[in-house]
Amino acid sequence: MAIEQTLSIIKPDAVENRCMGKIIAHLQNSQLDVVAAKMLHLSKKEAEEFYAIHKERPFFSELVSFMTQGPVLVMVLEGDNAVQKNRDVMGATDPKKAESGTIRALYGKGIEANAIHGSDSKENAKTEIAYFFSDRDIFSKRK
Repeated sequence: MAIEQTLSIIKPDAVENRCMGKIIAHLQNSQLDVVAAKMLHLSKKEAEEFYAIHKERPFFSELVSFMTQGPVLVMVLEGDNAVQKNRDVMGATDPKKAESGTIRALYGKGIEANAIHGSDSKENAKTEIAYFFSDRDIFSKRK
């Protein structure tokens, strides 16, 4: 097994619905450690930059609008195969299609308001983590 880091964002819908603690507990119970965290209210510019990979997609403006509607909790998670493990723990993007017991099945309301974002690859995890955190901000067990 390889120790990795991945980025996770508890989205505005889950923050508003007071699900942060439950989601963090779910992640930790899945052997993912929170090694950095901060609460932010993303500006339009920050959300556009962060989600630039989706700029040409038809849902881009709605995604930016949704992610800027309220505060989010941005975290770096660490653990064995953290990227894939986090994807598995989150569940499918559409909460209606997410496996029972996954974060999105438990706390998501729809494709956009699906409670949580997670990096989809090791490469994107590095880029996404660097967008929000410096090395100094991350309290890795690997250091």
